[in-house]
Amino acid sequence: MLPDKLQLEFTSLPENIHLVEKFVEDICDQFNINNTYFGNILIALTEAVNNAIEHGNKKDPSKKVTVLFESKAEGLSFTVCDEGFGFDPNAVPDPTDLKNNPENYKGRGIFLIKHLSDKINFKDGGRKTEIIFRIASINNELACERIKQLKLYSAQNKVN
Repeated sequence: MLPDKLQLEFTSLPENIHLVEKFVEDICDQFNINNTYFGNILIALTEAVNNAIEHGNKKDPSKKVTVLFESKAEGLSFTVCDEGFGFDPNAVPDPTDLKNNPENYKGRGIFLIKHLSDKINFKDGGRKTEIIFRIASINNELACERIKQLKLYSAQNKVN
């Protein structure tokens, strides 16, 4: 069983994004999150980590990206931290507005994160992005009790 708080840290290389998938998979398994939420969480978190690597840390392998997970009363919280200079989230263009963003790619990651999650908070001058998923069916105490009962049942009914 995973704790209610986890941390993943890695160097700012694009090939390390795959580490996020296992991290999200383990958390979703722990909380019995369905495939729809899993997909939303994975895409949003991958976008945030990609932004941290490329825009925050400028792919500098001497800099780290940290992903913090916490199960909170309001939902599952993922915070992506980089060691860059930060940014102003209000200055990021809307990727759906071709008049202001003719390349139609600037701001795509933040746009996706906002639309796949329930809440996004930018902290520490844009060096930390907290992404919250309010998953109504999560009752951590109930989930832990069910896991405990399942393990007990499995131990009692073990076939030799």
